[in-house]
Amino acid sequence: MTVNEICLLMCEAERRAARLMLRAHDILTENKTGARDVVTEYDRRVQEQLIGELRAALPQAHFFCEELDEQEKLDSEHVFIIDPIDGTMNFVRGFSHSCIAVAYASFGKTLAAAVYNPYLDELFHAVRGGGAFLNGRPIRTAADDLENSVVCFGTSPYRTDLAEKTFALARTVFEHSLDLRREGTAELDLCSVAAGRAGLSFELHLSLWDYAAGALLVEEAGGVCRTAEGKPLPYTGEKSSVVTAASEAVMREFLRLAETVL
Repeated sequence: MTVNEICLLMCEAERRAARLMLRAHDILTENKTGARDVVTEYDRRVQEQLIGELRAALPQAHFFCEELDEQEKLDSEHVFIIDPIDGTMNFVRGFSHSCIAVAYASFGKTLAAAVYNPYLDELFHAVRGGGAFLNGRPIRTAADDLENSVVCFGTSPYRTDLAEKTFALARTVFEHSLDLRREGTAELDLCSVAAGRAGLSFELHLSLWDYAAGALLVEEAGGVCRTAEGKPLPYTGEKSSVVTAASEAVMREFLRLAETVL
């Protein structure tokens, strides 16, 4: 299969799996690492359906997924990185702002991405070198500087030790931007940057499945992705801070501000 065919497969699989989310009722939660870190039967069912469809089309593929008990190798030729429901707390509480995110990688390099928000019927997709798209239309990051940008951020709720730094940074960025948004799903924050809605997004602690798809979308839309220290994002499975910006200029301004806080 070509990368374009794999991306199409991912998009179609996400649309089918999203029906489970839209039909959800009487949602029960289980705590993983704590009260803020929850999983539902729908997270597992969406993941199982995605893995089943993707494995049927590409039997040799490996999987790195949020709800897998044992992760498979990331440095393989064919790897799918899956967050079955990014924004699970939003999903549980009825905020209708969650998504399914799938990235396809080969030997540690992300080649395709698909992120689907079923509540707005917005499907973002990208193939490396081919641009980024929303519902089939090309998207680009915004041309604004930080002062004229809306900023999305996450609170890293599973790491309360990072709260002081997170909110100090949010205050600093707020004073140098138009406004802040805290929407509860990292992948959709990154999609907002890719689509030109926000000029910047940041969170101090994320897993690979929280950003693999969205980061490729941002890059293919003309933006840049770094850690909060200005380093390249890791793709080996460790958790990381993640910053995405509409341009190098916005990224430089954020990193300058971050130096005063972090």
